[in-house]
Amino acid sequence: MRTDFGYFEEKKLGKPYDVKLLKRLYPFTLPYKILFAGSIILVIFITLLDLSLPYITKIAIDRYIVPQITPDKLENRDSAKHKTGHKTRFLRADISDPEIKTVVNNYPDLFKPDLLEKHGNFAYIPFDKLSQLNKKELAVLRKEDLSGITGITSIFLAIIIINFALNFIRIMIMELAGQKIMHDLRIRLFTHIQGLSIAFFNRNPVGRLVTRVTNDIQNMHELFTSVIAFVFKDLFLLIGISLVLLSINWQLALVSFIVLPFVLYASVHFSVRARDAFRTLRIKIAQINTRVAETIEGIKVIQLFLHEKRNYHNFARLNHENYRAGMQQVRIFAVFMPVIELLGAVALAVIIYYGGSGVIAENISLGSLVAFIAYMKMFFRPIRDIAEKYNIMQNAMASAERIFQILDNRESMPQPVVSPGSSPLSLDKIHEIALENVSFSYITDETVLKGVSLKLIAGETIAIVGRTGSGKTTLINLLARFYDPVSGRITINGIDIKKYQTYVIRSKMALVMQDPFLFSGTIRDNISQGKTDISEKMMEDVLEASNCKTLINRLPEGLDTILSESGASVSSGERQLISIARAFASNPDLIILDEATSYIDSETESRIQKALFNLIKNRTSIIVAHRLSTVRHADRIIVLHKGKIIETGSHDELMQKKGFYFRLNQFQL
Repeated sequence: MRTDFGYFEEKKLGKPYDVKLLKRLYPFTLPYKILFAGSIILVIFITLLDLSLPYITKIAIDRYIVPQITPDKLENRDSAKHKTGHKTRFLRADISDPEIKTVVNNYPDLFKPDLLEKHGNFAYIPFDKLSQLNKKELAVLRKEDLSGITGITSIFLAIIIINFALNFIRIMIMELAGQKIMHDLRIRLFTHIQGLSIAFFNRNPVGRLVTRVTNDIQNMHELFTSVIAFVFKDLFLLIGISLVLLSINWQLALVSFIVLPFVLYASVHFSVRARDAFRTLRIKIAQINTRVAETIEGIKVIQLFLHEKRNYHNFARLNHENYRAGMQQVRIFAVFMPVIELLGAVALAVIIYYGGSGVIAENISLGSLVAFIAYMKMFFRPIRDIAEKYNIMQNAMASAERIFQILDNRESMPQPVVSPGSSPLSLDKIHEIALENVSFSYITDETVLKGVSLKLIAGETIAIVGRTGSGKTTLINLLARFYDPVSGRITINGIDIKKYQTYVIRSKMALVMQDPFLFSGTIRDNISQGKTDISEKMMEDVLEASNCKTLINRLPEGLDTILSESGASVSSGERQLISIARAFASNPDLIILDEATSYIDSETESRIQKALFNLIKNRTSIIVAHRLSTVRHADRIIVLHKGKIIETGSHDELMQKKGFYFRLNQFQL
């Protein structure tokens, strides 16, 4: 039963420390550091390629599209200036080329004698006079510019193609690393959960634990594949853009950086609110999974007692709370993203104003202004990307908190420390089991067992009887070391069971439960439980001894028949027979039967009783039973009442005493 409905997921978490969580995730990335290093190197190259594109545009405009300002030698002449006093732009013509020289000679008025001053083999023509040339002459005059633009266009396209290829390789590398890390993390979490004590599972429902292993691990995958590489890329891009802008025109760069403090403030402000929203969302998703799991598991009870409407309202309430948490997250980013867009537009307006004024005053080239605008648009793109990745990161950090809460849980049974060079204590055969003044309680101040002492010799069969709540099942849980006694001790062959590894003890035991659990899969797999050393002859003997042959022969696929979840496709009696066969296959020293025939009809009970008789023959066995008729042939009967042993003896001895056991018999008869 569950005694704590607070569950660890609902407990209030402390102040978040993303850096600490990332440090704890770091060891999972170490096996794949080469992949991450390769991805980061690719990110650096991709960033350089991204940075080169606007600069190539600047070169194309300043060098080939818009002609250069005339050299100082011509610039100082009065004839080289307009009435407005602005500098005149000139196109330089290489008259060593015969075709260009012919064009120059055809227009003596455009290439005025006072401007036909040679600087090597060059002549200059005002840019605003170029429209007077025909297209062919203009093409001849500017063929170097056209050739340069063609070359730059080719370089531009080559960079885009290389960028695409490198991005493809980077994505594949990061996906490979992310999938491997997710695989390792899920295995680590699953293994840790398997090793936790039964007390942990009594307090934590299935749905929440499933959420940790599925949804939360998937969020970790997005962190490793989407966030890490993109954050590196965005940071490199921001630094690179800042350096390039400062190198082009540091005054205009500083003016455009005015909005950055506002961006930083908005990011910090919204990050705090986003974290709280994601925490709430993770809790609600886990609660929904729990509710769905419990509904499916208890659907018979829900339908039988007409609880569909009540269960629907409970689920609808949880679903609405999840919706509200989701909308809170949406509202936060619905405000944050437009704020970033607005600040980006303000920065662009500042650049257009100051940069445009600089172009008019000819303090900055047109290509530089165009590059500035392109870089500033590019500058706010990584800021938006970081905001989106922060969205993913917050989701992942909320999941990481929950995952590490489980990994930090140390409720597993303590194992003996094995010194270096030595082997764990072995157990060849159980000769004697003893309980020495054992007391136990699930909850403080509510003692279930009080000073229980008994001894079980190899080959002996004892029965434990008593009213419901007397401590029978608790005694079995202690023997299987699902729990440790609060006081006293349990020994096997005179050695405290705490000195054995739990797997050593349990490998010598088999438990046939009141309501046996079967796994989805074949009957063969359920019986063998992964053992590969069971031959067909051994399996035949197991089926014969457990009275399962009739069941197996009736099924079309025999041992290879697929069972549904929990073995729901076969009857309870057939499940019990399969569980007995499973106990036979493990060949244990100690057999524990926990109310093994409680829910079985008389005909099936007879078959099960025969199988159980075969199972306990020549083995040490403990039988827990409500039906006293099933324990009459036990060597000893232990009567428990309110956690204490009040009577011990054979059936005949206890009946002659006419005590508590006698009254139980009379009551059942």
